[in-house]
Amino acid sequence: MKGRIVKAGKAEGEALVSTAPVGFYGSVNPDTGVMEEKGHPLEGQSLKGKILVFPTGKGSTVGSYTLYRMKKNGVAPAAMVCEESEPIVAVGAIISDIPMVDNIDISQIKNGNKVRIDNGDVEIE
Repeated sequence: MKGRIVKAGKAEGEALVSTAPVGFYGSVNPDTGVMEEKGHPLEGQSLKGKILVFPTGKGSTVGSYTLYRMKKNGVAPAAMVCEESEPIVAVGAIISDIPMVDNIDISQIKNGNKVRIDNGDVEIE
């Protein structure tokens, strides 16, 4: 699949797919990388090293810095793929050097799929 590059880069790993928007500030523990938002489809799961797949971002602008803190703590996703980027997550990806692609039909990606990101190309193995 070909998407729009939000943050250029290459990564590969196991897909962790959310059907709900992802917010980082107040939802993800920046020290552990675990989603703590009650009732979220990813509640209790670690984002560390995963290819995080989600429809779009949500929440406070502090979410950008939460992603940055996750990266500094070694618990950030390896890359992010979404249907539609928004400024908070895009800025977080850019300042944290996390590859990110949007304009992707995420329904084609399932939890556990091995996913490879090469700039705007998203390959499911």
